[in-house]
Amino acid sequence: MLLGLHFFGISMHILVAGGTGLIGSALIKALLERGEQITLLARNFDKAKVLFNGHVSLVGTIKELSIDVDAVVNLAGEPIMDKRWTASRKQKLKNSRIGITQDIVQWIAQCKSKPQVLINGSAIGYYGHYPEDIALDENAKPRPCFSSELCQQWEQAAAQAVFAEMRVCTVRTGVVLTKQGGALKRMLPPFYMGLGGPISHGRQWFSWIHINDMVKLLLFLLDNDQIKGPVNATAPNPMTNYMFSKTLGKTLRRPALLSLPARIVSLLLGEAAELLLEGQKVVPQKLLKNGFEFDYPTLDDALQSIFDR
Repeated sequence: MLLGLHFFGISMHILVAGGTGLIGSALIKALLERGEQITLLARNFDKAKVLFNGHVSLVGTIKELSIDVDAVVNLAGEPIMDKRWTASRKQKLKNSRIGITQDIVQWIAQCKSKPQVLINGSAIGYYGHYPEDIALDENAKPRPCFSSELCQQWEQAAAQAVFAEMRVCTVRTGVVLTKQGGALKRMLPPFYMGLGGPISHGRQWFSWIHINDMVKLLLFLLDNDQIKGPVNATAPNPMTNYMFSKTLGKTLRRPALLSLPARIVSLLLGEAAELLLEGQKVVPQKLLKNGFEFDYPTLDDALQSIFDR
């Protein structure tokens, strides 16, 4: 049942952290289109002004915000695949997720009129490595690795924001598909050159979601006061890396025959290679149970839309 303020035609004031990133910028544009008031917690004001043409209010730190908001969406976090996971890089990844979340929770605790909901980022890395053909819903147990440890601590920090009737949703996001950036953009050059193909043996699971469905489900979580706790943000039809590569090659009308050896991936990325060499078959049980409808439930649909085929 949709009972958020927007459902009643009332504009919401929403604080967004991480709003200049791939998902955040698409979300803010959707929120502005439906008439919401946005305050953006941002480090780069110039980038935010260009992205949103002055239509959002900007604050550099959470302490600068002195007015009430109806909801908080926290998507802040350093890109996890950009650099090798040295000890200092791991700490930076934690600080950019857990530290900012803790700051937001502390700010919420001091608010006299608290937000109705905190929607906080997480990732399917929460589950760790699952090479088996096991469908993982939100109740699946995590397995130990750095990405799982990172996501567990991230979610635990957000969970501290359960004040009175306030909802907390932690969004375990899969690989977001869009030409504008992220994993898909990095995959395209070798495919365009006819050098694309699966990574390693290709049997690892690949849980993905179209950017439009990602934004749609975040709006759904804002408006639906029945949903709380962890939410898997993945399409209902995960695929193996091999089948993903074949489908991408077919969509681009390019061969997908050359596999990238695991040793090369490990040499390039170090420990971070686990994100490409391991996988999880994640299913969005909570979203489906609550009536969410995906616009792009299959990979064929998603890629055809992205490449206008």
